[in-house]
Amino acid sequence: MHQIKPVLSGLPFEALAETLKPLPQFRAEQVFQWIARGVSSFQEMTNLAIPLREDLEHRFSLSSSIIAGRAADPDGTVKLYIRLHDGERIEAVLLTDGEHRKTACLSTQAGCPLACAFCKTGTRGLTRNLTSGEILEQFLHLRSIEPEIANIVFMGMGEPLLNLPELRKTLEVLTDSRGFGLSKRRITLSTSGIIAGIRNLAATGPEVRLALSLTTGDSNLRSRLMPVTKSNPLPSLKDVLYDYQQQQGQRITLEAVLLGGVNTRQEDSDALAAFAAGLDVVVNLIPWNPVEGMVFEGQALREPTAREIAGYIQRLKRRGLKVTRRLRKGLRIAGACGQLGPPGGLKAHEGP
Repeated sequence: MHQIKPVLSGLPFEALAETLKPLPQFRAEQVFQWIARGVSSFQEMTNLAIPLREDLEHRFSLSSSIIAGRAADPDGTVKLYIRLHDGERIEAVLLTDGEHRKTACLSTQAGCPLACAFCKTGTRGLTRNLTSGEILEQFLHLRSIEPEIANIVFMGMGEPLLNLPELRKTLEVLTDSRGFGLSKRRITLSTSGIIAGIRNLAATGPEVRLALSLTTGDSNLRSRLMPVTKSNPLPSLKDVLYDYQQQQGQRITLEAVLLGGVNTRQEDSDALAAFAAGLDVVVNLIPWNPVEGMVFEGQALREPTAREIAGYIQRLKRRGLKVTRRLRKGLRIAGACGQLGPPGGLKAHEGP
């Protein structure tokens, strides 16, 4: 690992101003604004004197990651392979929905420690948490391709609530009106259900949208599919979600990855509906996106059939639940939900 100069991207404004002292605050505001504009060099900060630009260039870096490759799906999805300063590689995805709305899907960890049975990222394990700069730079890299990104979802590689301090810094930067000025309502954090992290969010914010990757309301099955359930049991998880809603007053999305023949039965929809009872939720169904070689308890995972999906939706609606279905985007470039990492095949996409 080689040493790098202090990186300014990802620093909340107060931390940036402190780092740039003895420069006056208005200079820090100018630098903060230029970072939000996505400049790649201090020399582009044209309202700073040339000697100041050169001094900043000598002492600091604007970013610490590079785009190592990219892949594009005909459906409009773009996946970036991003190389970090220590050689680690992560992925970030640009999604386009049917209304041509652009969404940035960002990673919070290099790998993931949770080993969910249906997610490719978990097969890599966890290398390390990302810094706030490394998280923010994914957004900047994606925005260099598509300037009009309307939403951000933290649904990429890793569990966001296991890297909450750095994620919180990133959110502070993204929502600061002096820079990016993004609305918290356009930012969604997806978690596998880290109780301590949800409790922390409820108490101190930020008030972003919350999605829970539930997949099943059956405690036994969920423990086998998602080992995180053993230390974050469903009854306690539901309690903390209820408290979160009482304090934040926001609807929660329950995400359910549908695995053919595993969690698509009548009893599975009944268990999910029972978990949702008493909460203000919308259920987002995600037909499993295939990953070659993934098995569950000795059987190869498969996509749900159209009949399984339709039956599951009908049963939930009969229970009075609002149900949406996730659009499948990025399948041809392994950019869909559950398909990110390990970075096999990166060489095929090397180059900008």
